[in-house]
Amino acid sequence: MRPVITECDIPRTGELRIAQGSIVTPSARDLARERGVRLVEVPPGEVRGVAPPEATVALGADHGGFAMKEALKAIFHELGLTVRDVGVHDPGPADYPDIALKVAELVALGQATRGVIVDGAGIGSAMAANKVPGVRAALCYDKASARNSREHNHANVLTLGGRLLTESQAAEVLRTWLSTPYGGGRHQARIDKITAIENKYSRANEMPR
Repeated sequence: MRPVITECDIPRTGELRIAQGSIVTPSARDLARERGVRLVEVPPGEVRGVAPPEATVALGADHGGFAMKEALKAIFHELGLTVRDVGVHDPGPADYPDIALKVAELVALGQATRGVIVDGAGIGSAMAANKVPGVRAALCYDKASARNSREHNHANVLTLGGRLLTESQAAEVLRTWLSTPYGGGRHQARIDKITAIENKYSRANEMPR
């Protein structure tokens, strides 16, 4: 699968070295042009510092979850995970579906194995993310729901309510979610049924390029 370069990969200044054959989204090219960032294609082996998908978490928040998103970043670094922060980068007004889509697409495209979205209640982001084929987003509010969503439901996106959880509660949920593996076994048949429903009602089985 070819790497996909999105807005969150564009640095503030300078240049960005990308693997030859990478897909650069139109919004990423526009942002690079706006910031004066030069995109330089190099052989894949010369791209350094790019974490594999299994060690990468897509992270995003709207204005209601911005403060909590920033506070939770230390946990990812502590666990040795790389964060792809799709925004927002300030507490100004933002629409949660836009952020949820960015996180969900990174997960569905295989650029990140897991995603985390924080909005005011966590409900809207779960709804939006679950519209993307291949995404199983779960709104979790305690350790039990976080553990169940991973072990039983193979959730690959976690949503949190930035205005409904304290920072310590959210940290507890996040740690549990990140550390709980999928149980497999008897649960897989049910995951397959979720996928079958998705395929039945999906207008397109492939992610947009």
